[in-house]
Amino acid sequence: MTNSKTVEAIIGPPPPHMVGDGFRVHNFFPNSRLIDKKRMSPFFLLDYNSKVEFAPSEMPRGVSVHPHRGFETVTIAYHGKVAHHDSAGNSGVIGEGDVQWMTAASGLLHKEYHEKEFSRQGGLFQMVQLWVNLPAKYKMTPPKYQEITHDKMGLYKLPGDKGVIEVIAGDYQGLKGPASTFTSMYVYNARLKKGAEVELNFPSNFNTGILVVEGNATINEGHAATDHFVLFKNDGESIEIKTDEDAVLLVLSGEPIDEPIAQYGPFLMNTWQELEQAIDDVNAGKFGVLED
Repeated sequence: MTNSKTVEAIIGPPPPHMVGDGFRVHNFFPNSRLIDKKRMSPFFLLDYNSKVEFAPSEMPRGVSVHPHRGFETVTIAYHGKVAHHDSAGNSGVIGEGDVQWMTAASGLLHKEYHEKEFSRQGGLFQMVQLWVNLPAKYKMTPPKYQEITHDKMGLYKLPGDKGVIEVIAGDYQGLKGPASTFTSMYVYNARLKKGAEVELNFPSNFNTGILVVEGNATINEGHAATDHFVLFKNDGESIEIKTDEDAVLLVLSGEPIDEPIAQYGPFLMNTWQELEQAIDDVNAGKFGVLED
C-alpha cells in the first residue's frame, strides 16, 4: 500500500500495577522504557485495565479524592461500570461502550469508583484511561465534563456487515464524533468482525497508535495480538487493518503539542513554577471541595 504509515513498534503489555484499589493497569505511556512523555502527544498517558474479574464488594473499589490541573482525563469502558464525581458539581456513571471526558484544566478534585451495583455483584472489568494534554493557552480554562454514552457516538457501519467504527472524537468518512476537543485528534473504537478490511487515514505528522483490546489483527506490515499497542512512525497517512477473528481496536491519532512538559503526580503543566502554584492552590482550597 502506497503512502502507508510504518509500524515503529508493537509493544506488549507492561507489568500491571494498581491505581487505587479498583484499577489494575498496564501503563503503555509515558514509560521511559517504551514511549516517552511527548511521543504520543497530545495523548500523555495510556493506562489500560485489561480484563480482570473483581469479586463482589459492598465497599466500591476505586480512586479516592485527588486533584488534577492542566489536562483532560478520558475513561473508556469496555466491561464494568464506573461512577465519577468532581468538585465542579459533575457526576455520572458509564458502562460498556460509554466514555467520560473530564476537562480538569484550571483545576478540580475528583474521584472515580466502581458503580455501586456493579461492585456488589462483581464481574468482568476492562477500561482505558487516557490523559490528554492541553496547550498552554487552555490549561487554565474552566473545568467541564462530557458524558459520551454509546448512543451519542458517530457509528459508521462497515460494508458487508463487517463491523462498526465508533467515532468518539474527530471524524471518519465524514461522520463526526461528539467529543469537544482543544486540539485536532481522532479517537475511535473499531469493532471489527472476522474477515474485516478497513483503511484509516491520518495526517503524516500526527502521533498515532492502536491498542488491541480484543482479538488480533494485521495492521500494515505488523501483526498485533490482544493487549498489545501498535506505535506508528510519523510518515505516510494510511493504515490498513485486516482481521482473521473478531477484534476491538482503540485508535488514537492527534496533532502534537510542541510545548515544554512539566509533570508532577496529577498535574500536567509547562513549567515547574506552574506545578508549584498548582500544589499551593490545592493546599489553599482553590480546587473546591469534594467529600471522599
